[in-house]
Amino acid sequence: METVHFCTLKNLATGQAARSRRTIVIAGVPAGLLQDDVMADILTIHFQMSRNNGGDVEEVTYPTPSQGVAYVTFEDQGVVERVLKKDQHLLQDKRLSRGYPLTVTRYCHKAFLCVTSTLSVAVFRDHLVLEDLVEEMKKQSPGLDFGPLQPDGRIAVQGSFPALRKLREFLLLKAKSLSEEDKREGKSHQRLRRKVQEHRGATEMRNSIGDTHRETQVVVLDTDIYHYMKSFHPKILQAADVVISGVTDGDITTVCIDSAGSTGAAQGLRAKRTIEVFSVELQRILRKERICFKEPSRAEKQKYKQLCGRLKPRHPGVLLLPYDTHIDVVGTSACVFGFTEDLKRLSG
Repeated sequence: METVHFCTLKNLATGQAARSRRTIVIAGVPAGLLQDDVMADILTIHFQMSRNNGGDVEEVTYPTPSQGVAYVTFEDQGVVERVLKKDQHLLQDKRLSRGYPLTVTRYCHKAFLCVTSTLSVAVFRDHLVLEDLVEEMKKQSPGLDFGPLQPDGRIAVQGSFPALRKLREFLLLKAKSLSEEDKREGKSHQRLRRKVQEHRGATEMRNSIGDTHRETQVVVLDTDIYHYMKSFHPKILQAADVVISGVTDGDITTVCIDSAGSTGAAQGLRAKRTIEVFSVELQRILRKERICFKEPSRAEKQKYKQLCGRLKPRHPGVLLLPYDTHIDVVGTSACVFGFTEDLKRLSG
C-alpha cells in the first residue's frame, strides 16, 4: 500500500476526484528497457487502440514512485469501463523484444498501490533450481522489484498489489503442477506438505497438496484491507461448514478457507467469492494515512496513543494500526481526512 502524508489531504478537491474516475493503474510495465518517454508513448498507443477497448488518452504518468507502475488518464470516463472489461492486456510494440502482460485496475486515490512481501520458495527446492525459478518469476512479473534470494529460500518482493497477487497465483499453479506430478509418479506428498507448513510465506499452497477429503480455497489480500475487514465486517470472514484463517506476512495476508465434504467445498468456494468481491470494493473506497512520530521516544508514542484514544469515539469509521515509529489510519477518504485533520490540530 502506498502511504501519504498530511500535505496531500488538500488533493480531495472535486476536480481531482473527477479526474481519478478517468484514470487507471497499470502494473507490469517493463522497467529499464527503454527511455521513460518512449515507454510512455508505447502505453499511450496501447490504450488508444480500439482492439484494446481504448480511447483518447489525456495523459500518461510514467515513471511513478512504484516501479513498473503507470497511470493512464482518459478524456472520457466511459473508456475506463471498456478497458477494465478486457480480459487481458498484452503490451506489444516493435521497440519491445516481446509482449508484456499488464495488470489493469481502477485508480483509487492514494491507496494500496505499493506493497512489500517476503515470499518463500524453499518448498520448490527438491523439484527446481531456485535461482532458475526466481528468474522465471522475474519474467512473469517484470513490474515487481526482487531482492536477493536468501539461503533459506526467502526473497523480498515489492511492487503493486495486483502484480504481487498475480505472482502468488503463478506460484500456486506451479506448486499444484508439481503436486500432480508426484501423484502420477506415486510419490508421497508428506515431505512437501511439511515444508509448506514450515514456511509461513507459502502457506497458501496448502490448497494444492491437501488430501481428497479436504479442500482449501485461498485469497491473497492487502494486510490493511484484511485488518479493516476483520474489524468492521467480521461476518465476511465467517461462513458455515468452513474454517477461515489468515496468515500475515508483511503487507500481504493469505486467507485460507478450509472445508470438508461436498457441502463444505461449495460453502468454501462461496466464501472465497464473497471475500474477493468485498475486498475489491474495499480496495476501491479505502485509503491509508501514515502519521509518523516526530521522534522515536516512548513519550512521543504515548502522546499519540492518548490523542488517538480521545479522537477515536468521534471518528468510529477509521481503523488505527499502531507501530513503533508511526500510526497508520485506514478508512474512507472522508473518515481519514476528518480524523487526521483533528489529530493535526490537537498535536500542534
